[in-house]
Amino acid sequence: MTALVELEDIGKSYGPTVALRGVSFRLAPGTVHALVGENGAGKSTLMKILSGVVTPDRGILRLRGERVVLPHPRAALDRGIATVFQELSLLPNLTVAENIFLGHEPRNRWGMVDRRVMEERTAELLAALELAVSPRCLVRQLSLAERQFVEIARGLGADAQVLILDEPSAALNAADVEKLFRQVRRLREAGTGIIYISHRLEEVFALADTVTVLKDGAEVGTYGTTDLDPDRLIALMVGRDLVDLFPPRATETGEVALAVEELRLSEAAPTVSLSVRRGEIVGLAGLEGQGQREILRSLVGLVPCQSGRVRVGDAVLDLPLGAREGIRAGYARGMGMIPEDRKEEGLLLDLSVAGNLLLTSESLRGALAPRHKAREEVARQVEDLAIKTESPEAPVASLSGGNQQKVLLGRVLGPELEVLLVEEPTRGVDVGAKVEIYQRLREFAEAGGAVLLLSRETLELIGLCDRLLVVHGGRVVGKMRGEEATDHAILEAALAADPEAGGEAA
Repeated sequence: MTALVELEDIGKSYGPTVALRGVSFRLAPGTVHALVGENGAGKSTLMKILSGVVTPDRGILRLRGERVVLPHPRAALDRGIATVFQELSLLPNLTVAENIFLGHEPRNRWGMVDRRVMEERTAELLAALELAVSPRCLVRQLSLAERQFVEIARGLGADAQVLILDEPSAALNAADVEKLFRQVRRLREAGTGIIYISHRLEEVFALADTVTVLKDGAEVGTYGTTDLDPDRLIALMVGRDLVDLFPPRATETGEVALAVEELRLSEAAPTVSLSVRRGEIVGLAGLEGQGQREILRSLVGLVPCQSGRVRVGDAVLDLPLGAREGIRAGYARGMGMIPEDRKEEGLLLDLSVAGNLLLTSESLRGALAPRHKAREEVARQVEDLAIKTESPEAPVASLSGGNQQKVLLGRVLGPELEVLLVEEPTRGVDVGAKVEIYQRLREFAEAGGAVLLLSRETLELIGLCDRLLVVHGGRVVGKMRGEEATDHAILEAALAADPEAGGEAA
């Protein structure tokens, strides 16, 4: 069978940095071929070459046996290659329909953009993905998960023979992932070749027929997924066995570091009270969209609420807080936050690694305050967090996703921090970086800090947290110890929630 895609001996360097070292790759029609490896292994660079974004220094590219050159993304799209990149590339001020058909808009007989056809086709694509969004809605009004689905719809709208999905599920919950899987399987049955890049290994084994492993820009090997198990695949990716993905749980805890008292998200909502002790990591679990995110964000003013109080040690914050004052007020009292979207809300991408690491401490000190030992502090953070960068002065945008997440963690963690609020601690992060981030969070707790986090990955919540608080309908409906928690127990607690009952203290 003639391959849809053949990449042979592909090499690419950026100055002294070698991104790809003679990688070969083959995609057969009607298959899902997973591409895995740690951040910086070369996966995205290889796919950017196939999608016409990057030109290789050497190597051969064949499509259906024909040798081709793809000088730009339009050339790739014209040859039937569509890409859904990990970092969303939608234009926020355009509508959903305009984004999906950008560059290949349907035209009427007078050569004008046919908006009716464009919006009808967009509605069909969104319906296939079970996304209830208007084609005329501006992208800036969408949630991160909705934007991810629009990005996927854009790839589907190209009617491509080859579809590249780069971390397509990173912003999706379990129900949305199932919608994505249904579309991937439908396309595979129709003969489309799909390249699937994901750090979620359960997705690789659920979807892929074949998997290629990259490490440090080189090909480790290509395997049938039936010939592997997760432990073996992890060992191939990181070059060593990972005996324990999660660090040991807390053996003892101290006094209450964070207390949320009588939080009311809206006028009609029940009140929520919860606490986190020093030395403890507590997770907000439950079905997607049941108020976990709103509870966490209201504590620093990023989501409005009606009333409540937050106690950080002896300091008290009355709610609601404004969005502009909330983050600063939290930091001033020892409470920091790591948001889900590191590029939009967490980092200044044009600023250096050092600049981002110092951002919080400098903003609290004031612009005219002296920078005592700033260089030493940056060097310590880079070493402690194992941040892979050519230089602390390199733009943070040049780092892989996992290393960007480490910079964000280092920026927030400071000597005065007592409480850490975390959204999706390892979104879009490879398994090796996950281990390092989990260890860093545990070290913060062991040093007397308290962590309150939420995650769409139930395995992460169960493996990392000392306690879980199950949220449903904007209130805490159940609580359980981490070592006793299971998927079933969390779901049972959420579904058994009495909608008329009030919130419980946790």
